[in-house]
Amino acid sequence: MKALIVDDSRFVREYLRQLLERMGLNCQEAADGREALAMLGGEQRFDYMFLDVNMPGVGGIECLRTLREQRLDPPMKVMMVTTEADNSFISTALDCGADEYLMKPFTADSLRDKLRIIGLAALGF
Repeated sequence: MKALIVDDSRFVREYLRQLLERMGLNCQEAADGREALAMLGGEQRFDYMFLDVNMPGVGGIECLRTLREQRLDPPMKVMMVTTEADNSFISTALDCGADEYLMKPFTADSLRDKLRIIGLAALGF
């Protein structure tokens, strides 16, 4: 299973990558939504995207909208990973097609719980 981690913080990308790779996912990283969309426009396919909301340039919500307009088959699971706790951000993300929402800071256990919710329970998560 392949995952794309999109966050403007190198620290967050590395931390999330370490956790996900220990859980058996193959990960790649993008520093913003523009870079992520460029990666998705090529031959690469990902099963999961972990997407920050607040990034310079193309932010997480704009990236998510563009991704969902592409109607990938099969659709990629998208988890928003952000400090935004306001209900309006959460509602907007879910309305735009996010599958789940994980608040920073997070632990390996909270990440694992969210992964179960979006369908990785069958893989032993």
